[in-house]
Amino acid sequence: MFKPISLYIGLRYTRARRSNHFISFIALVSMIGLTLGVAVLITVLSVMNGFDRELKTRVLGMVPQATISSNEIITNWPSLAEKVAKQEHVTGVAPFTQLQGMLTAQGQVSGLMVTGIDAKYEKNVSIIQNHMVAGSIDNLTKGSFGIVIGKQLADSFGLGLNDSVTLVLPEATPSPAGVVPRFKRFKIVGIFSIGAEVDSSMGYINLYDASTLLRLPDGAQGIRLKLDNLFLAPQVSQNIVHQLPQGFYASDWTYTHGNLFSAIQMEKAMVSLLLFLIVVVAAFNIVSSLVMVVTDKKSDIAILRTLGASPSTITRIFMVQGTIIGFVGTLTGAVLGIILATSISNIIDWLNTRLGWHLFDAYFINYLPSYLRWQDVVLIVTVSLILSFLATIYPAFRASKVQPAEALRYE
Repeated sequence: MFKPISLYIGLRYTRARRSNHFISFIALVSMIGLTLGVAVLITVLSVMNGFDRELKTRVLGMVPQATISSNEIITNWPSLAEKVAKQEHVTGVAPFTQLQGMLTAQGQVSGLMVTGIDAKYEKNVSIIQNHMVAGSIDNLTKGSFGIVIGKQLADSFGLGLNDSVTLVLPEATPSPAGVVPRFKRFKIVGIFSIGAEVDSSMGYINLYDASTLLRLPDGAQGIRLKLDNLFLAPQVSQNIVHQLPQGFYASDWTYTHGNLFSAIQMEKAMVSLLLFLIVVVAAFNIVSSLVMVVTDKKSDIAILRTLGASPSTITRIFMVQGTIIGFVGTLTGAVLGIILATSISNIIDWLNTRLGWHLFDAYFINYLPSYLRWQDVVLIVTVSLILSFLATIYPAFRASKVQPAEALRYE
């Protein structure tokens, strides 16, 4: 089988045992460094991509992407919703009325952001119907005074479906006994589980019941929008407001979760840069190991030159050796990184369960997400291979400049 002489000798040099074990150690360190750098970079990027995806799909699937609100109750919200739904980039609309209060049950109290919704419309803008673990948002009928809460809140209160809770509103009501808060008894008709902070901070009631509770006319405070591109939310919502009469104003997710999204993007960039330095250091180790190999093989190089090997052949021999180190280290790291990226969520969940840890309770989601993007893997592997190849140029060029007479003078 035909094999170029430079490839043949380069492979022999790579497999051969050297009398100088330190050189072999440096080459091994270079390979391990590349493996760890590529594996950790793929894993960490997958985790950051997971946080980014969960924020977009779960958290922003529950909170409004954009809203059009009014200072006064909107009694003709169906016509407004129909008009807004025809705007460009708008894929869904739903009326809402929001109120803040405290939920009490069995001697426990928790703050809650309650949203009055119309179940038929809400399915067009929210993912809640896909994450119901008990009951349904369709049970939020007019005048029933039912409530849908998150699983985390229900578990902390020890509540289940059809249990009763009391909603306390901050508005004070005058009475013969003095000024007292407003209370209303609700029945739990649904429980959802998103796996995020909204499980303990959000609740849903019927739109009409919300107006009744706030002693407002039957209507809505505003219209919630779902867009085909959530990054267009500020522009689209402002354009819609400019087409409406005075008294309407816009808001979007960048006011509530924009800082969190920006922080994730910045951390992803900074962590990627820092971890990429591991790959760069490993590439420098390839340079140092090849330089020592060239010094150790000067007599071999001189013999090859006297047998007719050209400087370009010598260059290719050592480039083959360094490239193989880079290829094996990068390929091993890519395989290890893919395995870690696809299993790290299960590993952390297992550790949390077995050791009783609560590592992510303080974050906006209570688990470690991971989302492997193959374009990231291709980019990391490509850059690593290019760095490994570039690291071979100087040592290979130095090997081609070895003079046979000087190298063999003391042999």
